[in-house]
Amino acid sequence: MKETCFSLAGAVALLLTAGCASTPKGAEKGPDGTIAYTIEIEASEPGARIEVDGDYVGKAPTTVKVFGDRDGTFHNFGSQEYVIKAYPVKPGQQVQTKVFHTGRWFDTEDRACLRV
Repeated sequence: MKETCFSLAGAVALLLTAGCASTPKGAEKGPDGTIAYTIEIEASEPGARIEVDGDYVGKAPTTVKVFGDRDGTFHNFGSQEYVIKAYPVKPGQQVQTKVFHTGRWFDTEDRACLRV
């Protein structure tokens, strides 16, 4: 079993370089040094009610603007999770939920966008 250890200096260097990401040209700037990303939400049943963090945003398919960190991850605006729910259209279907982690200190954070 192979183990990887980081030195304190290496961890500090990693944090400093992660904090120096530049803002892409033309990106919409948001609060706390964030930038805007769009998330397309689709459902197998068009017309499903979509809620993001408890707020109604429309019927599927829809697009949501999210302010995230410059590295493409969700930003923590006081909540450790960003929750998207799609409500059933027909009887017998279940609410579909996707939870994204926003990170907090050394906790996990999910990507809002994959840059190519």
